[in-house]
Amino acid sequence: MASPLDLPVAELAACVADPRDPLRAADVVDASLRRIAALDGRLHAFLHVDDAGARRAAADLDDRVARGEAVGPLAGVPLAVKDNLAVAGLPLTCASKVLGGYVAPRDATVIARAKAAGAIVVGKTNLDEFAMGSSTENSAFGASRNPYDLARVPGGSSGGSAAAVAAGLVPLALGSETGGSVRQPASLCGIVGHKPTYGRVSRNGLVAFASSLDQVGPFGRSAEDTAALQRVIEGADPLDATSRAFPDGPAAARLAGDLAGLRVGVVEELEVGATGDPEVVAAVERVRAALVARGATLVRLSVPLMKAGIPVYYVVAPAECSSNLARFDGIRYGARVDAPELDALYARSRDAGFGAEVKRRILLGTFALSAGYADAFYKRAMSLRGALREQMTAAFARCDVLVSATSPFPAFRAGEKAGDPLAMYLCDVLTVTANLAGGPAVSVPAGRTRAGLPVGVQLWGPDGSDLGLLALGATLRGATGLAYEAPALAREVP
Repeated sequence: MASPLDLPVAELAACVADPRDPLRAADVVDASLRRIAALDGRLHAFLHVDDAGARRAAADLDDRVARGEAVGPLAGVPLAVKDNLAVAGLPLTCASKVLGGYVAPRDATVIARAKAAGAIVVGKTNLDEFAMGSSTENSAFGASRNPYDLARVPGGSSGGSAAAVAAGLVPLALGSETGGSVRQPASLCGIVGHKPTYGRVSRNGLVAFASSLDQVGPFGRSAEDTAALQRVIEGADPLDATSRAFPDGPAAARLAGDLAGLRVGVVEELEVGATGDPEVVAAVERVRAALVARGATLVRLSVPLMKAGIPVYYVVAPAECSSNLARFDGIRYGARVDAPELDALYARSRDAGFGAEVKRRILLGTFALSAGYADAFYKRAMSLRGALREQMTAAFARCDVLVSATSPFPAFRAGEKAGDPLAMYLCDVLTVTANLAGGPAVSVPAGRTRAGLPVGVQLWGPDGSDLGLLALGATLRGATGLAYEAPALAREVP
């Protein structure tokens, strides 16, 4: 008998919410926890599994169903949460020793909204420390593994969430994006990952890395599943002054419509060509060809400042991180290393608590903001960022959607790039522009390499076109037949 975890999210929730259906939330949660217990020892997708809390939440939801109460569009759906999002009563570590022992006192807004919609949090997932990385190897608690090949990385920084969905441990997960940290692991793990328009989803309860770039994003096995979670978590929040409502406009409707006449942008600066994996290049070409075969038109264009995306990002993001992470000083949160003087306490606590990559980015950011250098680095980067946003707006005046690879290569071997920070930073070369410009983008499955590794294709849209992009992702699956394929690991536990 197939597991309820393998049902589409809408169907699963409908069954749980129907008192006449024998499927109960307790059954679904039990199936999820059973898979986690059996498989996560090899994946290390989770840092904390809330077995007792998830079972209590499932029993409560089943009681509400029995009383005839409405329980929401995600009724009984197990949800994994990246461990930089606050879940009341659960550890909040950001995969860092500096937050050892800290327990979140309340839910992040996205968690409160997901719970209100009936989702059941089963645990917190692994990440690169404070979301700084592209492989989930920077976690203070050990690396996560790719379910398609345990010798390879799942991507990052939301690698634990992506691996949990790809391995069938949960149908849905939440991650966060600063420079591609939802889309890149979605690509490497063969699932759907969405980076929302900046401000469409509240950041309240998300531990900040770079506040002007960060955004919470959903993972699912299909565009429809991912959209179901996106609809629940989005919307203005009085606890986040940067959040606002984005009514679906003409751009979203166009992307959700017929492929005939769709203008598909091919951006020169996003073409990986000889620098990328040939099988990734071929996958992108197959997707574009399928769109053209169904009436779409390719529009070739240039966004010159995309070439500056990585250097601009690695000035802006570390600058903001150096400010945001100043609060972790051994006094207010987490672990402390005692010292006879206050300055020494700060220094010792931060030195013991932060990992090498976090220290590197704090130093980069502090330098970029320091007297005599702020004009040359930070202010110039912000000026280029504004100009890049203008160029992206101009690009979307000429096309409806941009289509590119998500990552220049499929999942790489663990340790392959760990000793070369610059090589790791270039993992985000195709994703950082969306974060700098603020618009939405989604990575969808685009097949597998000859070695069986997933490849993702990225769809970019104008501000507010999030649900249209996800609808296009669903249409694209029908047009190409390219969809999530469960790894062998996921089939071990029914």
